[in-house]
Order: sequence, then C-alpha cells, then structure tokens
Amino acid sequence: MQVGIIGATGFGGLELLRFLYNHSEIENIHLFSSSEDGVEFSNKHTHLRKIIDQPLQKIIPEALQKLDVIFTSTPSGVSSKLIPEILTEKVKVIDLSGDFRIKNAEDYEKWYKLSPAPQKLLDQSVYGLTEWNGKEIQKANLIANPGCYPTAVLLSLLPLLHDQLVDSENLIIDAKSGISGAGNKPNANNQFCETNDNTSIYKINKHQHIPEIEQALSMFAYSDHPITFSTHLVPMNRGIMATSYAKLQPGVTKSDLLNSLHNKYDHHQFIRIIGDATKVSTTQVRGTNYCDIHINVDERTGRATIISVIDNLVKGAAGQAIQNMNLMFGLEETQGLTQIPIWI
Repeated sequence: MQVGIIGATGFGGLELLRFLYNHSEIENIHLFSSSEDGVEFSNKHTHLRKIIDQPLQKIIPEALQKLDVIFTSTPSGVSSKLIPEILTEKVKVIDLSGDFRIKNAEDYEKWYKLSPAPQKLLDQSVYGLTEWNGKEIQKANLIANPGCYPTAVLLSLLPLLHDQLVDSENLIIDAKSGISGAGNKPNANNQFCETNDNTSIYKINKHQHIPEIEQALSMFAYSDHPITFSTHLVPMNRGIMATSYAKLQPGVTKSDLLNSLHNKYDHHQFIRIIGDATKVSTTQVRGTNYCDIHINVDERTGRATIISVIDNLVKGAAGQAIQNMNLMFGLEETQGLTQIPIWI
C-alpha cells in the first residue's frame, strides 16, 4: 500500500509514522507539508536519522490521488478545504482533525469558530470510533477520526448507557490530558513555566469535544441529554484519564456494569477491563493503542465512577486511525498496533 501523511511534522503525524513504519502491508510512506516541502525529515526530527531520511513533499492533489490512503493530521479548519481536492473513489482519507466529526455544520461553526466542511462530505464521512462503528468504517472512503477526549469518554460510557444501566441525565465527566494534546505549536499555555508543577482547567463548558460526545451518545446509545464535561491540563507528556460519574438505574449492581463491558469488549483486542485494581494510571497504556476501563460503585450514593485511560496520541489519534485503516482495507484490525506499553 502507498500511504500519505499530511501534517507529518506534528505529534499526531509522528505517531502515525512510528506505527506505519513497521506495518507489514505498507510499501511506502509519503510525507507532505504545506510550509516545509523539500526539508529533510530527519533533519527536522533527528531521532529519525537513518530511519526516515526522505524530504517532505509539497501538497499537490494530483500526486496525492495516486495513493491508496491519506491521513490528514492537520489543525482544524485545514482538512475541510484540502480533502475536497484529494478525495476520490479510489483514495481513502482518514482525517484526524475535528472538521468532519460534527454532522451539523452550524454546531461545528459554533464550537470551533471556523467555517464548516461542505455538507456533502459531512454526510459522507463516517465517525471512526472503531469498536462501535466497524461495519460502517469497512465501507467508508472518508473517516472522521474521533477526538482524544471523546474516545476515552465514549468507550467507557457507551456500553452502560446502551444497556440502560446508568441514568443518562446529569452525566458529569472530568478529564485530564498531557501537554501533547495541545499540539506542538508553541503558545503561552504550554510553555514549561506554565505547565510544570501545575494543573489547570480550561475551556470550561466550552470545549469543542462536547458536541462530539453528545452526538455519539445519541448515535450509539440513544441518549439525548446534555453532559457536563471539564478538561484539565496536567504536567505530563501524553495520556488521558477520563473519570465519569453516573447514577445507577434501580436494581443495577457493579456486576451488571462489568458484564456489560465484558459483553461488548471481550472480543476487542484494544479494550481492557480492569477489575479490582489498586491503581489505574495513564502509564499502563503509554505508547499503545489500548484503552483500560475500571468501574467503582459507591453503594452510599448509588453512583458509578467510571474511569478510562488512553494514550491521547495513539488510541486518541494515530493508533485508532490505523485501526480504522486496517478495517477499511480488510486487514486484521490489530495489524501494526500490538506494541507493549512503555512503562517507565
């Protein structure tokens, strides 16, 4: 297969490259940049010397249309203008930005403060939450890869809501992410002095992943209630911990919740249900495509605490994108993605 990565120099692009490099079905990886074409890739990222020494290529639609699959790892607002020029019946595109996730163009414009993608392509795009939308992904030419926060939240909540084990009203979700979630372009909020030894909350009740989560809850679990969703930046490189709080339906036990998760996910390689654990941490999934889920029930309040951890750059971005690519091309879903977590 001939693969292209647009936006190869960002964190998501680098992770795509790391996994695709050892994927047995990939013959060539073509790296594209809108501003640095001609630059030797390994001169920019010296950890890749003698591994990826090729120059970055200029984005030319005619050249891109000769590839089998293209990953667009670009800031939101870029893919919506670029993909209409490169998408054909023969070229599959997996977009890692937010441009094709929100089906309602007005909602996208409201939450992202950007012009939406053409409605025709919004209708065509398939939401790439792999474990929940696999059949549609297999038939798709355009995938909207889910956001990192939504991936962690949805994978842990959807089985319980779908099986009507927890109340869909008054869901409270508290999520924390490493600094890489902000991208690699420098700004005041991700400087060392701002992030080191510090935890901060941001985009209070205004995070652009709120409508994405609510849309998917409606799509897969028939839940149309709004959520309370808070995001925090913590001083680590990568990882997400999403902690959700939900009221149990009458008569529901912790065993019911665990059975729901096992029934849905036991045949999915990358979802691990953590039972009676003394600790659930982001390090246990670091550098991998795994999502670990743990549930605790407070008998006193009748509430479930639902915890999930992922690597925001892998299961929350590049790894899930490659998982979707595997489905689109009829490959083994786990191909190229079975790395052991980096523990220290």
